[in-house]
Amino acid sequence: AVRERAARVDMTSFTKAEVSGPGAVALMQKLCAGNLDKPVGSIAYTQMLNERGGIEADVTITRLAEDRYYFVTGSGFGVHDLAHLRRHAPRDGSVTIGDVTSSRAVVNLCGPRARDVLQSVTDDDVSNAALPYMRAREIRLGYAPVSALRVSYVGELGWELHVPMEYAQHVYETLRDAGAAHGIADVGYRAISSLRLEKQYLYWGADISPDETPFEAGLGFAVSMKKNVDFVGRAALDRQQQAGVQRRLCWFNTDA
Repeated sequence: AVRERAARVDMTSFTKAEVSGPGAVALMQKLCAGNLDKPVGSIAYTQMLNERGGIEADVTITRLAEDRYYFVTGSGFGVHDLAHLRRHAPRDGSVTIGDVTSSRAVVNLCGPRARDVLQSVTDDDVSNAALPYMRAREIRLGYAPVSALRVSYVGELGWELHVPMEYAQHVYETLRDAGAAHGIADVGYRAISSLRLEKQYLYWGADISPDETPFEAGLGFAVSMKKNVDFVGRAALDRQQQAGVQRRLCWFNTDA
C-alpha cells in the first residue's frame, strides 16, 4: 500500500509540544544543532545534543510564528525530550513549553497516490508548488482544521496531518472514503520499522543515542555549523571535525 497506492498510519501517540514566547528562537537555536531561525511554515529535522556532541533527541520542529514552534518527537521519548527542553529553558518567563500531546491526533497519509486522496477532500492547494517538502500550512480537510506537515517517516510522498482530537474520527473516515478508489489501507508501526530502514531513516534509542554524534551517524546534513550560535555540543563537534570522525554508522543491503 505504501509503495504503490496510499496508506494511513495512526501516529497520534507522537509527543507534541508548543514552545513559544519572546525567548523561543534563542532557546531553539541554543539546543538544536540545525538552524531553527527559518521562515514561518518551515519544518526542520534536527538533533538536540549534549556537551559531548551526543544525540539527546532526534526531532522535527515546525515554525508556526515568529515566536512559536511546534515540537514533535517519538511516542516513548516525551518525558525525556521535554525534560531536556525545560532544563535549558530560561527562568525569566520568556519561554513557555506546553505539552499538547493529548489534544492532537496525527494521521500520516502516505504513498504515491496520497496527493490524489488529500486533494479530493480539501479545497486548499496541496500541490508540490503550494506545499513543498519540509513545509507546513493550515488546511481544511472536510470540516476539520488540519495542520498539514509535508514530512513522512516511511520514505514516500506523505503528510503528517495534525488535527484537534475531536476531529480525528471525521478525518479518518473522510480519508477512508476518499481513498477507497485508490486502494488505501491502514498501516501499522511494525511496517514503519521496515520502511524507514529501507530509506535509512534513523531511530533514536536503537540506531542513535547520546553516545553518537551527528557526524558519526551520517547526520551532518542536519547540523548547521555556519549559524552564529554557540549551541550545546558545538565545541565537541568542532573538535571532532578537526580530528576526523573515527567511527561511522553503516548500512548493509542484503539480497534474500
